[in-house]
Amino acid sequence: MKTMSWFLSLAGLSLLYVTSAAAQGSVDAYVGVGGITDKSNGLAIDTFGTGNFANTPTLKGVTMDMGGSIFVTPHFGFGGELSFRPGKSDYSGLQYRPMFYDFNGIWKPSLKSKRVVSEFQGGVGGVNLRFYAPSACDVFAGCSSANTFLESSNHFQVHAGAGVRFYVTPSIFVRPQFDLHWVHNFFQFGSNIVPQYSAVVGYTFGGR
Repeated sequence: MKTMSWFLSLAGLSLLYVTSAAAQGSVDAYVGVGGITDKSNGLAIDTFGTGNFANTPTLKGVTMDMGGSIFVTPHFGFGGELSFRPGKSDYSGLQYRPMFYDFNGIWKPSLKSKRVVSEFQGGVGGVNLRFYAPSACDVFAGCSSANTFLESSNHFQVHAGAGVRFYVTPSIFVRPQFDLHWVHNFFQFGSNIVPQYSAVVGYTFGGR
C-alpha cells in the first residue's frame, strides 16, 4: 500500500535523528493493538446494479497500531502514528480496509513519578479507505479471493489523543490511550468524529 510505504519511509528518516535527539531528549518506538469505531451511514447500495441492495456497515474491528516520537526537551516533542486493519471487511458487497495516520505535537506534563507518565497529542493526518473486489467463482478460472484492488478514498483528519505510560523498566513502557479523529467528509460512515482505543508496548531510547 503506497500510503503505508510513504508513512514507514518517513518514520525511517525520522529515526535517523536518534543519535542527536537522544543526547538532548529521548526517542520512542511502539507497537500494539486497538479499535476504531463509527456508526453506519444508514444507506443501502446496489453495488453491482443487479437490484440487490446491501446495507452499509459500521466501522469496527481490531487494528494494528505503530508509531514513534522524538522529544527535543523532557516535555515537548513530535511524532507519528499509523493504525490499520490487518484484514478486510465487507462494505455493501465489496471488501475494504481502513488506514488512519497522523503527525502530532506531544506534551508530557511534569509528574513526580518516573514510572507513570501522562501524554497528550494533537495534530493532523489522513484516512485512507481501500476497496477490493469480492471473491468470485466461475467454470473457467475457478474461485479467486478478494484481493483485487479497485479504488481508494482519502480524507483529511484532525487528531487528538491522551494516554498514560506505565514504565515497567526504565526504558520499556505500556501505554493505554484514547484518541479522537475528526475526519473531513467521512461519508462512507455515519459520523465525522471517530473514537479510537489502543494499548501499545514501547521502548524509550535516551534519557527521560
